[in-house]
Amino acid sequence: MVFFATSLLILDAASTAGAPAPNPITQFAPLIFIGVIFYFLLIRPQQKQRKEQQKLIESIKTGDKVVTSSGIHGMISNVKERTVLLKVADNVKIEIDKAAVATVLDRSSEEITETPAS
Repeated sequence: MVFFATSLLILDAASTAGAPAPNPITQFAPLIFIGVIFYFLLIRPQQKQRKEQQKLIESIKTGDKVVTSSGIHGMISNVKERTVLLKVADNVKIEIDKAAVATVLDRSSEEITETPAS
């Protein structure tokens, strides 16, 4: 029985010794391909979205109507370095972090230029 198991190991080693080693680039090609797919489908769009959100936060001005990430609608009444004062109702103002602003619904009237009617 031992002779049979030993002979199988010797035959297996002999058959694999003659086979050429596969190219390392061919072995890693699927991993590289998956990495490229992850970059273009996940990482790049997220970086683009982060840049757009940062640009939106930097462009906030007094008078803009905004929606926060928690769903609070209001109008910006004061912009500070890291926070904004948000007017949500008459005599109700809350101070929130600039990063909490999700979207700007309506820009202030200072930015909107009226075109003369012809």
